[in-house]
Amino acid sequence: MKLSDVKKLHQKKYRTQFGFYLVEGEHLVLELLKAIRQDVNFNTISNETLSIYVTNEYEVWLEHALSQEAALESEQSKISPNERVPAVKVERLTSIQMQQLSDTKSPQGIIARVPLKTASSNKDINSVSDESANSQLNQQRYIYLYEVQDPGNLGTILRTLAWFGNFKLLLSPNSVDPFNSKVVRASMGAIFHVDMELNVALEDLASRFSQFAYLDMHGDEIKSHHFGNFQCYLFGNEARGVPTEEIARLNATAFTITGSGKIDSLNLASAVNICTYELSQ
Repeated sequence: MKLSDVKKLHQKKYRTQFGFYLVEGEHLVLELLKAIRQDVNFNTISNETLSIYVTNEYEVWLEHALSQEAALESEQSKISPNERVPAVKVERLTSIQMQQLSDTKSPQGIIARVPLKTASSNKDINSVSDESANSQLNQQRYIYLYEVQDPGNLGTILRTLAWFGNFKLLLSPNSVDPFNSKVVRASMGAIFHVDMELNVALEDLASRFSQFAYLDMHGDEIKSHHFGNFQCYLFGNEARGVPTEEIARLNATAFTITGSGKIDSLNLASAVNICTYELSQ
């Protein structure tokens, strides 16, 4: 893939066209390498699909990181590090080329080009699999975000879902792209560990789930014993929430997060964080 095309991956239309997104910086690349070792979502990744671009300053750092991950993989799978199939193609860039590729003012000198499908259970990121959903209903809880717009909110939510585990994220059409560089950075690598489906229409949820919960100022307290009895938890757009007519159509049950009463709303990410904590107890 030409470097000029890689730079285009900062735009959503080219991420969709080429099937890759960019991950920049030490921490995110380390999280990516860890995910490749740990997560079945990455089991078909190869050096033809994953590339890491480095400057001279980061070449030794990357070699050390790769050798550490190879040793850990060898220990876990009982195979020799020499038998491990290389999963990373390393491409060296000048500092000027790195600055041109990066979307930050002071790039660290390391950027990975990652296949999109690795962030969604190794399936087409724009598809919704009823079979997959039905087989996992008893293992996962589903968090549905309706037209979330703020990259920081989505990144924070991804971190929370990765922290607690056992959650699958469903994103509606017209939501911020999770592969937007701001979301990827805000997720601090959690995007590699959260199962996601994109472009899941609100009106299609009824065919997949029978029990829904959502937040409202006049609902039951989320500490209620039955808060954890639902299949899908709905969270709305930061400004507009979830359309009331869809709430009614889905016959969703209202819950509330009790506060001091001094303010009348919570940040979306904060609300999701509190709810997922309660669901994980």
